[in-house]
Amino acid sequence: MHLSTTRLATGVLLASVGATLAKTSYNLQVSYDKTNFFESFDFLNGEDPTHGFVDYVDQATAQQAGLIGVGQSNGSIYMGVDHTTVNPPNGRQSVRITSKDSFTRGLFIADIAHMPGSICGVWPAYWMFGPDWPSSGEIDIIEGVNTQTQNAVTLHTSSGCEMSNVGTLPSTMFESPNCGSESATSGCQQRTSSNQNYGDGFNDIKGGVYATEWTSDHIAIWFFPRSQIPQDIASGKPNPKSWSHPLARFVGGLGCHIDSHFTKNNIVFDTTFCGDWAGNPAVWGSNAECSAKSSSCKDYVSNNPADFKDAYWEVNSVKVYQQGESYGSPDQGNTSTSQPAPNPTPTSTSIRVSPTSAQRISQVTGIKYSTQYVPPSRVAPPNQVASPSQVAPTQARGTDLGSFNPAGSYVPQPWKA
Repeated sequence: MHLSTTRLATGVLLASVGATLAKTSYNLQVSYDKTNFFESFDFLNGEDPTHGFVDYVDQATAQQAGLIGVGQSNGSIYMGVDHTTVNPPNGRQSVRITSKDSFTRGLFIADIAHMPGSICGVWPAYWMFGPDWPSSGEIDIIEGVNTQTQNAVTLHTSSGCEMSNVGTLPSTMFESPNCGSESATSGCQQRTSSNQNYGDGFNDIKGGVYATEWTSDHIAIWFFPRSQIPQDIASGKPNPKSWSHPLARFVGGLGCHIDSHFTKNNIVFDTTFCGDWAGNPAVWGSNAECSAKSSSCKDYVSNNPADFKDAYWEVNSVKVYQQGESYGSPDQGNTSTSQPAPNPTPTSTSIRVSPTSAQRISQVTGIKYSTQYVPPSRVAPPNQVASPSQVAPTQARGTDLGSFNPAGSYVPQPWKA
């Protein structure tokens, strides 16, 4: 009797542990890759909210101009810029794409083989933002300007959000804990020290994986070089608790209730030129290499198209995982939403891209790109919410500010997964 009772209790305990693990482990919700990438994103066709010298074009124009493509051999996604036109009247052509799905919390695994290089005048970003900026938050995962070689990770929120950086890689510099829009630094930024996680250095090692974990407790970003991608990511069973220190970690708590400041974020890739950050006269003038090329960012970008041949994204996939027992389990508070297509226009089964355009992309990347695409389910981009104007980063103010104690001061703490 005692033995049977013990076995029963053990069985119940194991079942309970198994259920807990099932609920807390990450399950794949959606994968954006060669099978669905461009149909899963909307193209901004209009003015750049950050006032760049850029002409964002729609999907059809981008395809015809050879600005986008899908690798025939490896299935990678190409998003480039015009690098042949001198003096483009409306700015240099590029793309800014926003996912149709929005997400609240989750684990976002972006496998990126190439990003725009460390080039004067270029301002690339891989980021997320929600509606009614800044009320729903913004997460800048990869961002930099001009000849920058190290990534800067930044959060933007509405007022009343101060984060700590407990658990961040010790070499990462914390610029400011205040993420609110009222902050003089326009967000809380962590500036990294590696020369392999951004721009030319990133491309030299064939890129890698950026992993972003967004929970109610923290927003953490890891970067894994191509040769060091964890097996759990490669096998499709990511486990952040087994990883080392994140490149940047923003911790909520008494200073900031993350769930109150971040919700329904969309995924964005873009490459702009000049604008409020890269083209800021003070930023441009302080860069010896760029200012030696031209007195202004706009003049340089306008007259040197060939210099932007390397300003392209090559993305293998972006995978979104959610915690819970099933796809997008709402009872776990992990959600994704997608707006319904507004009266979709009937189209053929593919959109043709001229062989010349495909050849142009192949000349840049060395990869053969397809001349056919499955069309998007929506033919026009939605109204875009303006992203904030960016400012030049401030001087580093210290490292590892730690976590908030009840008195409101910071307490440095070691990383705990």
